[in-house]
Amino acid sequence: MRNFTNTNKYRRYRADVNSFGVATIHKRNPYTIALWSLAFPGFGHLLLEKYVRGILLVMWEVFINQQTNLNLAMMYSFTGRIESAKAVLDIRLLFLYIPVYLFAIWDSYRSTVELNKIYLLADKEDARFNSFSINAVGVNYLEKRNPIMAFLWASSIPSLGQLYLNRIILAFFALTWTVLFVYYSHFLEGIHYLILGNIEMSTDVLKPQWLLYIPSYYFFTIYDAYMNTVENNKLFEKEQRRYLKSHYQPSNFKIKKGKKVE
Repeated sequence: MRNFTNTNKYRRYRADVNSFGVATIHKRNPYTIALWSLAFPGFGHLLLEKYVRGILLVMWEVFINQQTNLNLAMMYSFTGRIESAKAVLDIRLLFLYIPVYLFAIWDSYRSTVELNKIYLLADKEDARFNSFSINAVGVNYLEKRNPIMAFLWASSIPSLGQLYLNRIILAFFALTWTVLFVYYSHFLEGIHYLILGNIEMSTDVLKPQWLLYIPSYYFFTIYDAYMNTVENNKLFEKEQRRYLKSHYQPSNFKIKKGKKVE
C-alpha cells in the first residue's frame, strides 16, 4: 500500500519508496565513485544502488582474492618482503582478476555519468513519486534523519548506518561480510590481547589475508550511510515543498523580483 501509485506517464522518476529502502537518483561525483571501485570492486555500483552488479563484483573480488592470496602478498610487499610475496601469490587465477577489476572502475564511472544526465532530466520533468509504503514486509517512509547519527552508528558496526536508513538489502549484505571478515581475521581476538598488553600475541593471531578487507569495508559503510542520509533529506525537502505548494499555495500566487512579500 502506497500513498501514491506512479502512472508511468512520465519517462523518468527521481525516487521510489519501498519496504527495502528508498531508491533514488541524485548527482554524484564520477571520480568519487570510481575511487570506491578502485578501493574494492563493487563498492561504486553499490553506491549507485546497482545492487545485483555490485554484489556480484564484491563476491568475485573476495573469491579471487582468497584463491590467489592477493591480500597476503600485498602485506608482504608493503613490508619489503618481496620474495615472500612471490611465494604466497597463486597466479593461476590472478590474470582473471585484472580485467574484472578494471571493468568495475570503468563501468562505475560510466554509469555515474549517465545517471547524472538522467537525474537532470528527471528533476526537470519533476514527476511525482510515493513517499510512504506499507505492506506485510514492513513500513517505510521519507523523513529527515540526522547525518551525524548515521555516521556514528555506521562507525560502531558496519551496516547499522544502513539499517538506520532502512536500506535493508545493503545492511544485510554489509553485516554478513563484516561478520565473516572479523571472524576469520581474528580481529576481535587481536584487540583482546592488545588490551591485555600482549602485543606479540595480538600480532600473531591476526590473519592478514582476511584483515585487509576490513578497512575499505568499514569506511565504505560510513561514507554510504552519511551520503545517503544527506541525499534523502534533500529528497524529503523537495517532496514536502511540492506537497505544500500544490495543496496550500494559491494558484495566482507569484513572487515578484525586488518586491517584499507580506
